[in-house]
Amino acid sequence: MPSRSPTLARHPALATLLLTALAMLAFAANSLLCRIALRQGSIDPASFGAIRLAAGAAALLLVMRLQSRPRTEKAGDWPAAAMLFLYVACFSFAYLRLAAGSGALILFGMVQLTMFAAGLRAGERFTARGWLGLALAAGGLVLLLLPGVAAPSPAGAALMAVAGVAWGVYSLRGRQSGEKRTDPLAATAGNFVRATPLGIALWLAWAARGHVEARGVALALASGALTSGLGYVVWYAALPRLKALQAASVQLSVPLIAALGGVLLLDEAFTARLALAALAILGGIALVLGGGRLTRPS
Repeated sequence: MPSRSPTLARHPALATLLLTALAMLAFAANSLLCRIALRQGSIDPASFGAIRLAAGAAALLLVMRLQSRPRTEKAGDWPAAAMLFLYVACFSFAYLRLAAGSGALILFGMVQLTMFAAGLRAGERFTARGWLGLALAAGGLVLLLLPGVAAPSPAGAALMAVAGVAWGVYSLRGRQSGEKRTDPLAATAGNFVRATPLGIALWLAWAARGHVEARGVALALASGALTSGLGYVVWYAALPRLKALQAASVQLSVPLIAALGGVLLLDEAFTARLALAALAILGGIALVLGGGRLTRPS
């Protein structure tokens, strides 16, 4: 792992910074790789999702083997794997119609709103600052989706919203596993292994309309093995050194990185609507993370 190098071992703060930055770049790159592959027509979304899941499973299992971790047959679970599959499938099909920046913003906003809603249901209380943050975040999503020339595709936005809810539920299950002291890397590997047959089933069902080129396969493999599988390995290396608030806050950078990548690599427009929506969504979430929650009442 990168953190084991002599230089970084002597500078743990630098190691944490580098690992965190690499993880955020990997998460943003998932949006860019998928959008590039689908925009260029080099692969269909079902094939992209199936290859991404299979490559992610292979990469995680390889890391487990290299680290001499226990076998993963009992790691993870089917409900979590189903949420992982739903996220990957909806994510892939959504990017047929969405730009990288708006897609990442919808995804990230729905993930956080899902987790906030779960907290409220579990009995967590928000301060006035927290409610203001939630209102800002929800308002930002509404602004982004309002009809108009700059509005994203309704079908694409709906698919990405479902992907965000699925990833939010998956993240909540992962947090519960952490509370039970389950190895997060092993659990993720187990979930990828379980989700892969679901991805293959979708690929077979879509085969009549599918098309695959070498470039598309390469991009899907990179998304699965590198920015998903190894991206999670890097993230898990950084997480123990981050406080919970830091870990949540740093992910605010992902939609902005994806939007800037879309501008630089795909000639996508960074519109005023997207900028205002991003400011509202990310600013609102920052308000909640920065002190908008109170502890759960006893």
